[in-house]
Amino acid sequence: MKFYDRISEITVLQSMEQASAETAQMTMMVGRRRVGKTALLKNAFKSAPFLYFFVAKKNEVLLCDEFSREIREKSGIPIGSYSSFSELFKAIMQLSQRINFTLVIDEFQEFRTVNPSIFSDMQNIWDSTKDNSKINLILCGSIYSMMKRIFESSKEPLFGRATARMIVKAFDINTIKEILSDHHPDYTNEDLLAFYMITGGVAKYIEQLVNKKAFTRKAILDALFVEGSFFLDEGRNVLIDEFGKDHGNYFSILSLIASSKTDRGQIESALNMDVGGYLERLEKEYSIIKRNRPFGAKEGSRSNKYKIEDCFLNFWFRFIYKYRSAVEIGNLDYVRDIVERDYETYSGIILEKYFRAKMIELKEFSDIQGYWNSKGENEIDIVAVNDVKKCMAFCEVKRNPRRISLEKLENKAKDIVVKYPKFSIEYKGLSLEDM
Repeated sequence: MKFYDRISEITVLQSMEQASAETAQMTMMVGRRRVGKTALLKNAFKSAPFLYFFVAKKNEVLLCDEFSREIREKSGIPIGSYSSFSELFKAIMQLSQRINFTLVIDEFQEFRTVNPSIFSDMQNIWDSTKDNSKINLILCGSIYSMMKRIFESSKEPLFGRATARMIVKAFDINTIKEILSDHHPDYTNEDLLAFYMITGGVAKYIEQLVNKKAFTRKAILDALFVEGSFFLDEGRNVLIDEFGKDHGNYFSILSLIASSKTDRGQIESALNMDVGGYLERLEKEYSIIKRNRPFGAKEGSRSNKYKIEDCFLNFWFRFIYKYRSAVEIGNLDYVRDIVERDYETYSGIILEKYFRAKMIELKEFSDIQGYWNSKGENEIDIVAVNDVKKCMAFCEVKRNPRRISLEKLENKAKDIVVKYPKFSIEYKGLSLEDM
């Protein structure tokens, strides 16, 4: 698959590379697994001196051998043999005093498994040599919670050392459409919704479907529910390292959220346990869920609903993890039938997410939320506000446009509208036809 988009990210990366010719740069880059960080880096620096270290879970001596070989092969400089990464890093920083180059260390957080003292050693070496160095150091990781702790916790040695921070996100909707147009020009909106529902713009998932030529709703589900499918174990593969030995409780909570048990009371009732700490970590440490409160509610409001931000993980927990017993015995047709049974309802929820994402990308609004009253009634799918232009849009989202009632939408919105007498108000119906 060809390389798409990432123009702004490449511009930033290349500007940091140019700055490193004068003074050392350290960038913390983070993004969920499969989002395309490595491909981005390789495209950003394809015409520049570029060293790439991948931190596998293996012996430190073996890693140093691999890294020394990378330096020797890419630069032609015999940097020597090392048994500890701290000694190798010291040699690299000394080398960067003579020549300017970029060094990417991928899955940087895995040094915690290899040798936790590496972080403090790097800090000491960086602090003592960076003023005379011309290195563009990019420390890249996919486990968000660990990377955040390494660089943003005041108790960690590398706190405050990064000169830049980059979060690599999934492709936006225009890029998803461009990819579909390139490979399946006559795609329908139903195809687009299914493609978005499974990939959410994550590069690896898009690549998997492109390679299988799965561009229609049927072909996409065929690609998912087949023996040996990449997607069947993907949720576990992505999150097991994040959650560690406590992954069972996290997975149970996420499965309930994906199945529309979205408030804390419902989750605690189903699991018969206090989940406050888990929800807080899922939101603030792992950035997997988002706590939504109704439009107009104050920060301390208890009328919260939790949603899984990632499209694929939401689907995986809703259908694959929930019915894992059937998956494990190979009865994929059973799970596929459940997906087909629930498809209209579930894809309608994803359609709402799609339109929210589209409105966010337009950058026309200062706030985009949903609304429900204190009884959980009068639900409005999207309330979008522009405080500067003093305008407000209320949107109802349905797959079928004939099921949209703007009259009912106006009635549900009247308690909000009365609080904004100077705002112009718009009522919209959004359906598959508007994608």
